[in-house]
Amino acid sequence: MRHSIRIAVGPVQFRIGSDWPEPIAALARLYAGYPHDEARPADATVRLFAARPWRRWMRPSVHIGGDFVVPDALPLPLSMGLLAAEMGMNLQVALGWRRHMLLHASAVARGGRALIMSGESGSGKSTLAALLGEADWRLMGDEFTLIDPVSGDALAFPRAVSLKNEAIAPVAAQVDAARLGLLMAGTPKGDIRHLIPRPEAIAAMHEPARPALLLFPRFGGEAAIEPMGEGEAFVRLTEASTNYVALGEVGYAALTRFVRETPAFGISYPDSATGIALVEQLWAGAAK
Repeated sequence: MRHSIRIAVGPVQFRIGSDWPEPIAALARLYAGYPHDEARPADATVRLFAARPWRRWMRPSVHIGGDFVVPDALPLPLSMGLLAAEMGMNLQVALGWRRHMLLHASAVARGGRALIMSGESGSGKSTLAALLGEADWRLMGDEFTLIDPVSGDALAFPRAVSLKNEAIAPVAAQVDAARLGLLMAGTPKGDIRHLIPRPEAIAAMHEPARPALLLFPRFGGEAAIEPMGEGEAFVRLTEASTNYVALGEVGYAALTRFVRETPAFGISYPDSATGIALVEQLWAGAAK
């Protein structure tokens, strides 16, 4: 394609090509601190293209293609080209990655041990991970957590954090503006602004961490902690994994081991400060 970039995030080498320079320039800024190995073969390919030649200039519409596609997906305007690129990167991993069990979950690490948070969109897991990553935790990722089916370790996937709507302001207030992407208003997911992880999180993205605590956060309501049994955690994580079925017996063994070895809780919290306090409380118990 006319414009392209290669980006390594954790174990995944991406090749992103575009009919327009703007999405590639936006990616180059967000991922400037990430490895760029032009000689390494791509694990996943993303294409941002115009369905018709004139759509490059007249009301440009960005279609998402690559190794895997969603045929009925609607195009995005060029002003949301960065969002299209990020969606394409996530799509290729979600549909094509088989080396590890994928969990749609945020993760942070401390002392070689990982806290993993899974939940539906709007549960606050990405916001909590971003705020913890600005404290004394290492951000491992806000979109996917990869579980090694052999060792059981969690592997990092620290792409730029996608902050949405009400989550933007509290995080933006704590970080240098140079680590924030441009605000994309009115996208299909609402307002979005990306946060570049700390340099040390990017530098350590190949360091595994042992899962030590699994949380299912829920933003809203009074503060509460609810212990969760292995069976419920297992079912929830099968729903949160994009490749559990494709991995077959390997996926079943990896997930069974994960829920047996990792204590799980559901938490409710009315604000981020309370959520972080609950996380620290449970982490202190898990560390004993």
